[in-house]
Amino acid sequence: MNTINVSTTDLNSYTVADLQTIMAAAKTAANDAGVAHMDTHGEHAYCGFAWVNIHGIKGNTKLGKRMKAAGYDKDYSGAYSIWNPSGLGTQCMNTKEVGAEAAARVFKACGFSGLGTQCMNTKEVGAEAAARVFKACGFSAYAGSRAD
Repeated sequence: MNTINVSTTDLNSYTVADLQTIMAAAKTAANDAGVAHMDTHGEHAYCGFAWVNIHGIKGNTKLGKRMKAAGYDKDYSGAYSIWNPSGLGTQCMNTKEVGAEAAARVFKACGFSGLGTQCMNTKEVGAEAAARVFKACGFSAYAGSRAD
């Protein structure tokens, strides 16, 4: 695996390989955090989803094109979105949220403006926002909810 020099956070200097390394590091951090959470708490909470959004990068820029080549996908909002970065098959929203927070910290350390988002998967909640502010990472909150 490549090493990323995060002493500079000039996003435009990242190569496709760098971006792939950042994604792999974010997913590893997310998985480690999610597994530790499951080991400590088990499947204890409500069902839901969590992901990380990276905002502010247009797909037609050099960086945007490199991100696409590195396997990053855009969502309906125009953000690059990493769905369930932990890769865990649990339905526990808290576990997935812990993983998304860990992944977001990796992206932030690499200079990205990302934010973690989650939503509850329950009809009782309806349109109630289920986002938590990622103050520890310095992110702003985005409340995204969806009832199934």
